[in-house]
Amino acid sequence: MAFSSFLFFCLSVLVFTGSVSSTANDPIRTFIVHVQHDAKPSIFPTHENWYDSALRSLSADTQSLEIGEAAANRIIHTYSNVFHGFSVKLSTLDAQKLEDFNGVLGVIPEQVRHVQTTRSPEFLGLSSADSAGLLKESDYGSDLVIGVIDTGIWPERKSFHDRDLGPVPAKWKGECVAGRDFPATSCNRKLIGARYFSSGYEATNGKMNETKEFRSPRDSDGHGTHTASIAAGRYVFPASTLGYARGVAAGMAPKARLAAYKVCWSSGCYDADILAAFDAAVADGVHVISLSVGGVVVPYNLDAIAIAAFAATDAGIFVSASAGNGGPGGLTVTNVAPWVTNVGAGTIDRDFPANVKLGNGKIIPGVSIYGGPALTPHRLYPLIYAGSEGSDGYSSSLCLEGSLNPNYVQGKLVLCDRGVNSRAAKGLVVKKAGGMGMIIANGVFDGEGLVADCHVLPATAVGASAGDEIRKYISIASKSKSPPTATILFRGTLLNVRPAPVVASFSARGPNPESPEILKPDVIAPGVNILAAWPDGVGPSGLPWDTRRTEFNILSGTSMACPHVSGLGALLKAAHPGWSPAAIRSALMTTAYTVDNRGQIMMDESTGNSSTVMDFGAGHVHPQKAMDPGLIYDLTSYDYVDFLCNSNYTTKNIQVVTRKYSDCSKAKRAGHVGNLNYPSLSAVFQQYGKHKLSTHFIRTVTNVGDPNSVYHVIVKPPRGMVVTVEPEKLTFRRVGQKLNFLVRVQAEALKLSPGSSIVKSGSIVWSDGKHEVRSPIVVTMQEPL
Repeated sequence: MAFSSFLFFCLSVLVFTGSVSSTANDPIRTFIVHVQHDAKPSIFPTHENWYDSALRSLSADTQSLEIGEAAANRIIHTYSNVFHGFSVKLSTLDAQKLEDFNGVLGVIPEQVRHVQTTRSPEFLGLSSADSAGLLKESDYGSDLVIGVIDTGIWPERKSFHDRDLGPVPAKWKGECVAGRDFPATSCNRKLIGARYFSSGYEATNGKMNETKEFRSPRDSDGHGTHTASIAAGRYVFPASTLGYARGVAAGMAPKARLAAYKVCWSSGCYDADILAAFDAAVADGVHVISLSVGGVVVPYNLDAIAIAAFAATDAGIFVSASAGNGGPGGLTVTNVAPWVTNVGAGTIDRDFPANVKLGNGKIIPGVSIYGGPALTPHRLYPLIYAGSEGSDGYSSSLCLEGSLNPNYVQGKLVLCDRGVNSRAAKGLVVKKAGGMGMIIANGVFDGEGLVADCHVLPATAVGASAGDEIRKYISIASKSKSPPTATILFRGTLLNVRPAPVVASFSARGPNPESPEILKPDVIAPGVNILAAWPDGVGPSGLPWDTRRTEFNILSGTSMACPHVSGLGALLKAAHPGWSPAAIRSALMTTAYTVDNRGQIMMDESTGNSSTVMDFGAGHVHPQKAMDPGLIYDLTSYDYVDFLCNSNYTTKNIQVVTRKYSDCSKAKRAGHVGNLNYPSLSAVFQQYGKHKLSTHFIRTVTNVGDPNSVYHVIVKPPRGMVVTVEPEKLTFRRVGQKLNFLVRVQAEALKLSPGSSIVKSGSIVWSDGKHEVRSPIVVTMQEPL
């Protein structure tokens, strides 16, 4: 940028920041300012000097130097790796003015995001006893670095010991940032980096309460410790939680190195801090980024995570993110950018049954992790529904704090409805009121999906239909000579459960709200009742009043599924150093499976019916097959630029996301948004009164299998549609060779009411007799309003 242009930028900043004011209609809030990386005037040695000078220029337009100092203090973080820019406190009006100035590419309002909360290695087919396979081939992920952006880490846990690990990789540039109760010596050859970012959090909430949170990478929540050990925890024996899930605990990549980036605090995870963590992780030299947080879906140029993840992918880093816990409803999936591998959650073949026995002899299935004094054997306890006993039916039905009358609850089993407060918190409310135990019943929206919790009193969780049955029993028995009674039968740990995997009820579902032509989630992985490391300072229920302490804890969420894939990404990168992030995702997607251990299509936990591609994407990850996928669908950063062009993003907005100037004319001539070389194929047909509808996909596959191989296509079209593939045979002569094929999809319009849609799916499989490279085909028929 010329000096005169800079003066214009500087004076422009001066004009709008000099008038910054917070009103009820336009409060000051945090924005992310993205500037053109080559726009810095030469008179400034660094970008930081440039930003600082621009904001300090306030004092020239005011009578008070203090206002100028306050403006400079509004800078929260500066960024130089994922993009050039800074985060700053501004009014909305002034942020809008700033966006029009030279050198500014975008001004993005900050989002507040939230975390989305072991037998799983064995369930995935990863055994340390194997003499060959992904663990062996990758040397257990040794020398690969997984960056975990989360709530921090508890470094003393055995899952993070560094015995028998080699020296810290020579290319590592990160550091162990000391802080409260976290000396620099907390890191070792396993945990090789740790940083914390709190300026964004404190800019909105004021100074943190250091009696409740650590101003350091130390984890005061538990979520980050748990996810880090899922991705790369060492082998630990014995491991259990309150006596449940006894055995060996291990992460996906037991020898991979870890770097913890703490960005989540008591009130959430702030974009300004998340961006700073990405910025540091890219500079530090991580190979994988694991992100188990999510927020609202917005266009990619307004999504700080999408922008940061693009820069990380551009640097060759595999980014795995949780799909979200908003299921089972549709359009709930988050972190949907096509350069991010999006992970939903499924069950494993282990359960913790805790069944309800009613006074009429009926047994109701439930689940729980309760390790305290049991209920008296062979005794039935008086049973009440909390919604019938409190002064406020709504609050008491949910067992909210202070809603239960001890006179009604004392000595009884209490049925509480799920919702509003945490499941474990309901148990504490019941316990304080003198209850003997608790049954939590799902609501209609929760369906039949069950999650086991570490309760503070004898308790279990049951599905929505079971809740209805128990309420009906209470109502009928209360009017009879035999008042309602029940007990809870804790059965411990049950293995080899069928069916498994099952798509978790809470796992967020497609279609993709931002880009319906890109199927999300990409895959599912274990995310229900997962055993992993837990900090000393937090009880297993997560409640402040829980004084129990445990080395491991059992949690559920897409937050738990994501680090499984992050660890697998590290293993695949170690086994195939030349693979791109897109190649790793392709291997995971095209080898994923869709049938359970009964040989049937995976079940949807919320309904008990068969699940669909909108629930599981390409399917459940299969690590051993992913190591040798045969063919991959690869992508470069410029392919994503073309995708954004065909998604009708402006040149400026594409530059905000990618830092690349784009000429969209060639991209639009080359095809449509569905032609991104993605391992899944998704078409959206707007009927508009048309009778016949058709589209095509162009795909390129790269041979990573045998040098001389011939693949034949097997087409399973969506019901009622015609799918053709040209050519039907791909003949490869060498490894690394690329071949193209064309897929045509033809459909006839369906009778749909205005505003409604229907989804149908099929698949194409390329097979050489040894490999099966599977891609789902999804067709959505829509009748516009």
